[in-house]
Amino acid sequence: MIEEQGRVVAVEPGAVWVETLRKSTCSSCSVKAGCGQSLLDQLGASGRRGYIRALSSLPLNVGDAVIIGVREDLLVRGSLLVYLLPLLGLFAAAVLAEQMGLGEPWVILSALLGFLFACCAVRWRSRLRAGDPALQPVVLRTLLGGVAAAF
Repeated sequence: MIEEQGRVVAVEPGAVWVETLRKSTCSSCSVKAGCGQSLLDQLGASGRRGYIRALSSLPLNVGDAVIIGVREDLLVRGSLLVYLLPLLGLFAAAVLAEQMGLGEPWVILSALLGFLFACCAVRWRSRLRAGDPALQPVVLRTLLGGVAAAF
């Protein structure tokens, strides 16, 4: 389970909205001088707050410190879907156009269309599965005085 600490900012039946602080590990990285993430960190883009809806059966109030969690396999599958599927669409469409004997401009256009089609497929699937409770972050425990208390 991948865990993140946050603060409850809103409560709704069966779920809470949690505010988290986006952190960067650039200060401990050895290649920070040549990294785009380090540049964004220097420009102040890393300290922004994120808001996440997490499922919870705990009695929580606004302002409570909590630990939320997401299953590792969901993160890996989501990353593969978001990053790999559009690339596969791009390459598959380009290879198909090349095998059909089309000229280079048509191969490039086909590759872009394959990429866009795969991106639309990812978006459609994510909207279809957005309400699935098995795919939602969950509140694991609350923090009392800086010490985790499991319920």
